[in-house]
Amino acid sequence: MKKPKSVTVAEFYRRGAQALGLEQIAAPNGSRRTIGEPTISRPGLVLAGFRKFFPWRRVQTMGTAETQYVKSLPPAERRRRYDGLFGMRIPCLVLCRGIRPDRDLLAAAAHAHTPVFRSSRVTMNFINDATLLLEDMFAPEKTELGSMVDILGIGVIIKGDPGIGKSECVLALIERGYSLVSDDVVRVRLSEERKIIGSSPEVTREFMEVRGIGVINVPSLFGVRSYRTLKQVDLIVSLREWQDVPEVERVGLESQSYDVLGVSLPHMVIPVRPGRDIARLVEVAAFYIKHRLVGGNPAQDLNQRILNRMQTRRSR
Repeated sequence: MKKPKSVTVAEFYRRGAQALGLEQIAAPNGSRRTIGEPTISRPGLVLAGFRKFFPWRRVQTMGTAETQYVKSLPPAERRRRYDGLFGMRIPCLVLCRGIRPDRDLLAAAAHAHTPVFRSSRVTMNFINDATLLLEDMFAPEKTELGSMVDILGIGVIIKGDPGIGKSECVLALIERGYSLVSDDVVRVRLSEERKIIGSSPEVTREFMEVRGIGVINVPSLFGVRSYRTLKQVDLIVSLREWQDVPEVERVGLESQSYDVLGVSLPHMVIPVRPGRDIARLVEVAAFYIKHRLVGGNPAQDLNQRILNRMQTRRSR
């Protein structure tokens, strides 16, 4: 399921309360308003009386310059400027540098049911960090069925039918010192750099189901290094029953891909049957991708070596 192209003020506050030092000081009833664009605006021109081309769908923030300017206005004019700003249905207003709002601002915000927040952050630092947070929240997102593990910096999503051994494979990899990202369901999002980032749903974060044992807390059993909250996805591995794979890849010249949010990722199908060390095969698959990322290609190297040998024999 793709994420909608809007974020509510409540979601922004929940994600940014700690990261941005946000404190809500007015209009909690307006928290359902939506933020339409993943960036921040300073409403200096609107407060000065110029309302054309105003990006009202963005989070608005005021620093020392805006507040000092408004304070210099006569009380009646100040109230008129505030009414003009909040009358444009902005999602919310953030006062930076710990600035306390005056009564006229709070009255205008309450009349328009507009949430007002305060942050102790310097205005430009707040704008930079809040923009990064909003870009993350607006990023396209969906869920992939499967378990994800980090193998020496290579993020691998392991897919397969129920009961085929995904969790057992991941558990074996964790025992070898690698890190769990998510079990059974992986949340994936598309970053600004068009990288696929995988994470776990908040409810099941750090937990893993092992058939025959039950639910386990991975960091509690294997240590904090056995779990990480998110990781870039570099490889998709599909586990399938041996008889369901008519043609098993033997050389690797023909690579497969798997589309996630419009990005093609390397895809490997590993046949499963009794006696095969699936965890070891997934581990080697990750090593193989790591080798490919730095320019290596064993299949092409072998193919070129064979061609060179054949050419040498013909020239004799």
